[in-house]
Amino acid sequence: MPPNSNESLPKIFSPREEMQRLNYGTIGKSLTRRRGGAENPALGLPNSAPPRESSLPDATVTRRGFLAAGAAAGLVVTLARAADQLPVLIAITLDLEMSRNFPTWETTHWDYEKGNLNDETKKYAVEAARRVKERSGRLHFFALGSTLEQEKIDWLKQIAEAGHPIGNHTYDHVNVKATKAADIQFRFQRSPWLIEGRQPIDVIRENIRLTSAALKSRVRIEAAGFRTPGGFGPGLADREDVQKMLLGLGFKWVSSKYPGHAIGPAMQEPTDETIRSIVAAQKEAQPLIYPTGLIEVPMSPISDIGAFRTGRWKLEWFLRAIRAGVEWSIENRACYDFLAHPSCLYVVDPKFQAIDLICDLVEQSRGRARLATLEELAGRARGQEPEARDQGLGVSTSDK
Repeated sequence: MPPNSNESLPKIFSPREEMQRLNYGTIGKSLTRRRGGAENPALGLPNSAPPRESSLPDATVTRRGFLAAGAAAGLVVTLARAADQLPVLIAITLDLEMSRNFPTWETTHWDYEKGNLNDETKKYAVEAARRVKERSGRLHFFALGSTLEQEKIDWLKQIAEAGHPIGNHTYDHVNVKATKAADIQFRFQRSPWLIEGRQPIDVIRENIRLTSAALKSRVRIEAAGFRTPGGFGPGLADREDVQKMLLGLGFKWVSSKYPGHAIGPAMQEPTDETIRSIVAAQKEAQPLIYPTGLIEVPMSPISDIGAFRTGRWKLEWFLRAIRAGVEWSIENRACYDFLAHPSCLYVVDPKFQAIDLICDLVEQSRGRARLATLEELAGRARGQEPEARDQGLGVSTSDK
């Protein structure tokens, strides 16, 4: 099992008590963020300038200054109210890869051929996309470059033509944080000559570049964002070099953070405490902007792999956790990013109950929430979502 595989979740730990409030427009109470020691309004107001000495006595207030201050205060209130009126964004995302232990527990060879998708996985992906579109949404997929070596990819083209975005998930399902060749991927452990003499960061960069090239060549699309194989508790906060590499490859946002949470003993129904831990982790799963300018769009616990491999859960337990997470997100005006894998779901959830449940909860919100892509969640973070722009809610920040 390689470090940082979607099949090997990050070490389970209790989430921090306070979220880093860098989520613009989704949690109305969070109106400011701190960057570089200076506080910047989160709704697009200019960065606060250093205080200047006034040429007027302190007690002197001009009529123009008084009116300007009043207008500014009114604008802040107006923007805050407008932010509260934006719908909550709920994303459904599927990673297109084969998963160890599925369809049978003894199955492990997928570690060496993650992109060699079987027919069941492809059919599930196509039907999931159809169902979400039927509910007025779009499903966000992430594909491995190696999948595009398969002879027939009409199913993937069908998904793209239906308007569902497909992002980059690396070519071989590599660990983007690896610093040793042996930690990059199982394939390179077995066949080290494939990367002999190359630095891990160069292997990782090329793995990502080739996937974007493959999507453009065979599917005729640009990669819609980047998701790291596996999830990291801190995301990429501890790897500025990886952030800069992704920016250099043309990506403006990444989905790499998977907040830690309790899961309980395997094969046992999760307790109320476990469910509360999963719900609490949603606070950590909100979009944020790294100091480099790269946007992070976290994955929302619990994933299907976490539930059905790590926890050996029953479907009804998984659905309970999903419901709790989505309902909390809608109630608290937070984003939600459902993470799953067709190669797992076609075995444990053949009737699409998880996806249908999320669509039902959005529909029942009566406009308080809507289905969205991760591009839209990233846009909400930087204030560039169309709804935000239309209401003057753009965030003042520099894209690098």
